Amino acid sequence: MLEALGSWRRTHTCGELRAADAGRDAILMGWVHRVRDHGGVIFVDLRDRYGMTQVVVRPEAAAAGPLFEKGQALRGEFVVAVRGTVGARPEAMVNRAMPTGDIELLASELRILNASQTPPFEVDDETLAAEDLRLEYRYIDLRRPVLQSILELRHRLMLETRRYLSAERFLEIETPMLVKPTPEGARDYIVPARLHPGKFYALPQSPQLYKQILMVCGFDRYFQIARCLRDEDARADRQAEFAQIDLEMSFAGEVDVFGVIEGLVSALVREARGTEIPVPFPRMRYEEAMDRFGSDKPDLRYGLEMRDVTSLAAETEFGIFRGAVAAGGTVRCLVAPGCAEWSRQQVDALEETAKRFGAKGLARAKLTERGFETGVGKFLEPMRAAFAEATGAREGDLVLFVADRKDVARRALGAVRVALGQAVCKPDRFDYRFLWVHEFPLFERDEEHGRWTPAHHMFTMPLDEDLPHLETDPGRVHAQLYDLVLSGVELGSGSIRIHRRDIQERVMKVVGMSAEDAEARFGFLLKAFQFGAPPHGGIALGFDRFVMLMAGTDSIRDTIAFPKTARAASLMDGCPAGIPEADLRDLHLTFVP
Repeated sequence: MLEALGSWRRTHTCGELRAADAGRDAILMGWVHRVRDHGGVIFVDLRDRYGMTQVVVRPEAAAAGPLFEKGQALRGEFVVAVRGTVGARPEAMVNRAMPTGDIELLASELRILNASQTPPFEVDDETLAAEDLRLEYRYIDLRRPVLQSILELRHRLMLETRRYLSAERFLEIETPMLVKPTPEGARDYIVPARLHPGKFYALPQSPQLYKQILMVCGFDRYFQIARCLRDEDARADRQAEFAQIDLEMSFAGEVDVFGVIEGLVSALVREARGTEIPVPFPRMRYEEAMDRFGSDKPDLRYGLEMRDVTSLAAETEFGIFRGAVAAGGTVRCLVAPGCAEWSRQQVDALEETAKRFGAKGLARAKLTERGFETGVGKFLEPMRAAFAEATGAREGDLVLFVADRKDVARRALGAVRVALGQAVCKPDRFDYRFLWVHEFPLFERDEEHGRWTPAHHMFTMPLDEDLPHLETDPGRVHAQLYDLVLSGVELGSGSIRIHRRDIQERVMKVVGMSAEDAEARFGFLLKAFQFGAPPHGGIALGFDRFVMLMAGTDSIRDTIAFPKTARAASLMDGCPAGIPEADLRDLHLTFVP
């Protein structure tokens, strides 16, 4: 019964016809979404990515051929072509939920172009199928209108990115996909070089070094929607390969990068949501963000700011508070508004969150009309007024404390803040609160190995006033480094780069890289810096993550046509896979189990 398309040509999409088209002949092509037999009249919902149209197959039309017989043979996901006349639906039969609900196509000819087995799940936005099953049958999953609309949004945002940056005099320049292996944080994906036995290419983790060299080349404004590949451990919100809006500017400072990105992001939100966002975005130093919110990517859709009550806590009789302060630590608190009546189970869940981030526990007290009660309440009660003022607590509030080292207390209580914000404040996902967090530490201490490592990467220019401390006190050095944060999500990271060989070599030395190693790994970049490298800076925005936030979905995989699982596997095509022995020999490789 399968037929060829022949000379038929689609005249309209399944989302195009309206009441004004009544009486016209049309040819529609698409997938059978649903078939209903109502007393001998067959109704077919025909779907393509533009929408859905109801097709009617009547038994009296069978005089023209086997039309009705074909209609009875239709099943979900058959691919068909239908010729017919557009008819206006009776008023009582109009479907207001469909843009094409005023009309139907009265079929006169039907061609079944391909049949389909029964799909493993329905092509419906509300499918309950497990994600692994949907990823295995991704070609069916992507027929769902919600995913098709997200990929259409992705396309529109790519176009708008190119339009906006081109208007700002940026040039789109592609950088290599086969690059020299260099340490950039994550593991490289390695590609054996067949023509160079024993040597390897890496797939780029980012275009970092090449875009800096483009600045040396004199291309003062570069951008690229870059493919990046990182062999990282599994994380729910990351992919082995992803896209980022990558840009770099010469003769630019932090404020110049901020201005370009604020204009770009405003244009993208306008395209995606049709709303205007206020600019400039607020700015916050890293230390302030950590002190107030316990996070370098704070969600500003709700308050819940942390308070430092170290001096007051030292005056209580509570041994844990006093011990932490005596050891040089801190006592921080967070007020959960209106949560005094939370159950012990609910508060214990918050304590488990704090412990996952290094805290030994989560002290608690509730403020009632009788004063501070439960938990550490009896230790606070002698200083009720002082603690109420210091914490900002009011009657009916729950107060949560962490006593520990400063870094532990801030991060643990920051994680508790996120859990509270989701539970108590229930923020609107389309309430966009952008924030610049800047002046991050350049280095962080690797206590396990007793050395300094780059907090982000080693190509970031230290603050001018911190340059004298590079060798003597690296932990004191902050960098011209900035993140763009959207509602608690790190959307992008960038910096003003090092453009002088002497400073770059000093930074490399701090992280334990010898002069010989620096030359072997980054000699081409260091050499370029000796030939008139201009001051420059840039940023990379996570494009997939941005699309996810604009679409209002919770999964980054919804924004990528063919994503990997958290373990970097493609269930649809069985990737990664082995290769034949002959290919291994050609690549001068042997497999060691």
